[in-house]
Amino acid sequence: MLAAIRSATVIGIDALDITVEVDVVAGLPSWTIVGLASNAVREARERVTSALANSGFDVPSRRVTVNLSPADVRKDGTSFDLPIALALLAATGALKPDALGGLIAAGELGLDGSIRAIRGTLSLSRAAARAGGCLLIPAANVPEATLIGGGDRTARIVAATTLAQVVQQIRAHGANLPAAELEAREPQAPDIADVLDFADVAGQAAAKRALEIAAAGGHNLLMMGPPGTGKTMLARRLPGILPTLTDDERLEVVAIHSVGGLVIPGTIPSRTPPFRAPHHTISLAGLIGGGPGPRPGEVSLAHRGVLFLDELLELPRHVLDAMRQPLEDGRVVIARAANAVAFPARFQLIAAANPCKCGHAASNDGRCHCSAADIERYRSRLSGPLADRIDLHAHVGAVEIASLRTARGEESSQAIRARVSAARTRQQERFAHLGGVRTNAEVPGRWLTAHGGFTDDARAFLEQAAARLGISARGYHRAMRVARTIADLDGAAEVDNAAMAEALRYRAKAKDS
Repeated sequence: MLAAIRSATVIGIDALDITVEVDVVAGLPSWTIVGLASNAVREARERVTSALANSGFDVPSRRVTVNLSPADVRKDGTSFDLPIALALLAATGALKPDALGGLIAAGELGLDGSIRAIRGTLSLSRAAARAGGCLLIPAANVPEATLIGGGDRTARIVAATTLAQVVQQIRAHGANLPAAELEAREPQAPDIADVLDFADVAGQAAAKRALEIAAAGGHNLLMMGPPGTGKTMLARRLPGILPTLTDDERLEVVAIHSVGGLVIPGTIPSRTPPFRAPHHTISLAGLIGGGPGPRPGEVSLAHRGVLFLDELLELPRHVLDAMRQPLEDGRVVIARAANAVAFPARFQLIAAANPCKCGHAASNDGRCHCSAADIERYRSRLSGPLADRIDLHAHVGAVEIASLRTARGEESSQAIRARVSAARTRQQERFAHLGGVRTNAEVPGRWLTAHGGFTDDARAFLEQAAARLGISARGYHRAMRVARTIADLDGAAEVDNAAMAEALRYRAKAKDS
């Protein structure tokens, strides 16, 4: 007997409809799964048969053929366990085949018949809302699946805890299963601003100013200085001054993190922007994405948040240069022989580096014995095209030890965040009619030139500086974006010479830091 049920597979962060067909006929007991299934999908046979037996159902001693359609799309993961089991029960007469007609099922089966959490549930929920029907998923994934809101945007979500419970509900209600009730709450983690505060950082006023500008406009920043000057300490406090994610931004972040396996089952993801800080030994696939699937890399996991690369110049040059495209386009395209998968990657790069191999080239204590050639070779690991995509270059010098003992009343993250939020609000109002543009770092250069509010003196000053410093066309527009952010922080409608001079000073720092 033949039975079928709808399911879905996630490719990138988008879900594709899949039909699971199960045919049970007389013959020697055997299982065959076709339809370009990965090893994880083919192993469903062992999980499904054990789950059926331990849930009190008969396992057919006949020939079973499972087809995953369309057959030319690769299927990966364990989410097909539940639809295969339900279609198998319908094919053997334990369920009425028409009872599965309105269901879209996904879930991993435990050997005891329990239904366990899967990845990519938010994408499945979006696909179910478009296709119509009832989405049957593990109970632990319900909080994530219901994030996309109510009304026509949301599919009817049904929570599944055990295979026996699902079969009992289908027998009683058919495809009109009772919708799940959301009980999970927002995670009660401490606010990042209360944990890591800028008030804990003594001195470093210039670096704090650069981080404030970077946060306000979404700009990329490189901090360079000797070891122990607080570069990492400063960078880890950046999330405390960033605005929280909007509803749409959180959906984008959760969709990526769900595919990457970072969403904790049973919880509603917070609105804090992601902060990713991979080790400098990370591989190209780990940073950009790849592997089976493929899976998102750190540049995508940092989408709408911060990617912090400590010891930037210790990363291989080919790994660093792979960030050029995502920094420019806000997305990563991973091409394979069969298809290409795109992941969003609109992240803010914050990097820290030493000025030379020993780290003391910028010190005046004579501890650095690196030759000029060694220093140049070390700094050349950051290529010119990548350095040109970094808006702010800040030197972080050593702090006097005596200042660490003195209470200096450093400004708190809360006060800085208030200015950053006000600047972000001005940008949102300015770019309200530009679809998808949220910050100055994202606005097209042509629009900024025409509508950015630059005074004639500021334009002339920028043109003279660009000619004298050899600034590229990209650098020209990036300097304009930074100057616009500085003016927003000051609450100014126009960008004057002072804002432009400060913006250019951060670009020029790359030469002497």
